[in-house]
Amino acid sequence: MTTVTYDILIIGGGINGCAIAREASLLGLKVMLVERDDLAGHTSSASTKLIHGGLRYLEYYDFKLVAEALRERERLVKAAPHIIRPMQFVLPHENAVRPWWMVRIGLYLYDFLGGKMSLPRSRGLRKSDTLYAAPLKHGGSGFVYSDAFVDDSRLTVLNAIDAADNGADVAVGVAVESARREGGIWRATLSDWRTVEARAIVNAAGPWVHQMLGSLGVNASSNVRLVKGSHIVVPKLFEGSHSYILQQPDRRIVFAIPYQGDFTEIGTTDVPVDAPEDARIDDDEIAYLCEAVNRHFTTQITTADVTSTWSGVRPLYDDGASEAKAVTRDYVLELDANGPALLSIFGGKITTARHLAEEAMEKLAPSMGFRAHPVSRARVFPGGAIADFDTFHAQVVATWPFLGEARSLRMAHAYGQMLAEMLGGITDEAALGPNLGGGVTEVEARWLHDREWARTADDVLKRRSKVGLHLSAAETAAFEARWNAMFPREPSYA
Repeated sequence: MTTVTYDILIIGGGINGCAIAREASLLGLKVMLVERDDLAGHTSSASTKLIHGGLRYLEYYDFKLVAEALRERERLVKAAPHIIRPMQFVLPHENAVRPWWMVRIGLYLYDFLGGKMSLPRSRGLRKSDTLYAAPLKHGGSGFVYSDAFVDDSRLTVLNAIDAADNGADVAVGVAVESARREGGIWRATLSDWRTVEARAIVNAAGPWVHQMLGSLGVNASSNVRLVKGSHIVVPKLFEGSHSYILQQPDRRIVFAIPYQGDFTEIGTTDVPVDAPEDARIDDDEIAYLCEAVNRHFTTQITTADVTSTWSGVRPLYDDGASEAKAVTRDYVLELDANGPALLSIFGGKITTARHLAEEAMEKLAPSMGFRAHPVSRARVFPGGAIADFDTFHAQVVATWPFLGEARSLRMAHAYGQMLAEMLGGITDEAALGPNLGGGVTEVEARWLHDREWARTADDVLKRRSKVGLHLSAAETAAFEARWNAMFPREPSYA
């Protein structure tokens, strides 16, 4: 078997790995990305699903990170308007642990660090804001500011699609079994029995970054602090497309965000853990999030109201902070140039992944002999070439009326302009093929399998579409049976 040589082998198909694959392929480098499970299969599908500067990071004087994240927020809102949408956040100020003046100054600073923004600037809550005040126990004292909501799994996948469209090889369900330096190049053995060579390796294994370094025979000089963040989902708590940011007695904040039409997402927690495999919500976290909502909302919830949960382990760079909530969300790129380059990614967040990818290329460029320049700053993501989402959705409804309102809205958000490729030539519902469940038809299923690397029903229901939130256990089982009939289980090499 011929051994293929790449410029860069990227280990890890989370948001950082996929963003780096995109940036490198746009620079014309020959790239391979391997992911042992699913794209966004772990931390990158378990975020709070926000593109934001991180208002609370100001309290820890992380001004550089906030400014960078706000610049990225502006870019991303324009680059992926189908999966990223501006959102207003209501910050109630009753029984608050921070004085009014401190919050007001913080919001002014947040606006200032954002520079010239397309999103509305912060303001006080007004008497006319009856929709915002209605769910709250204590009425209308507080603030309103702007950030954005994102489908985190789909943003990760869109990075991978753009990378593949520009020549990158993406291998899902494939792990790096071993790799060693040989004569100025990395020789890696993959779990599908291939051997590949690379001029450089990027270790973007997320919470497993240290474990991967060990398997590569390298000792890391930087440390990772593993912090679990958990979320709960409950039936919709309030009307409107806005969200709430709720101050808690322990000085943490908890978000309450409209989710998938019928639900409210509540999170997150900050719990230190010992291993990446500890990404499971516990009873104390569920109780904490319920209490966080009940302090502020007239509608009270209990653990019995929780319809689903998710947890992710965030690989934060250990800056020595005593508490998990105070650990920096900034990232560190550690380059080992003792031979062919090895770049390891410590930390990071959804919002700053594109910028991280730029910096990764700048780190690698001198030792690899290419010119790094910011190729993705003004580039839209696949499907994102739409000026206005509502206008685009109206066009989708007019072009494919048989999709129905709910399905057309879901698919317009998920695929944007890529719908023209997926549904080109389809003029009636019958041509979509059988419905696997939740409105996912054969045509969409084949797209997800062939273009988006979905291998299992879970990949579709939990990450690519979120349709699983709306299905019963019986409907989920039926979907899985139909999926497996269409795509008999491929061997898992990981």
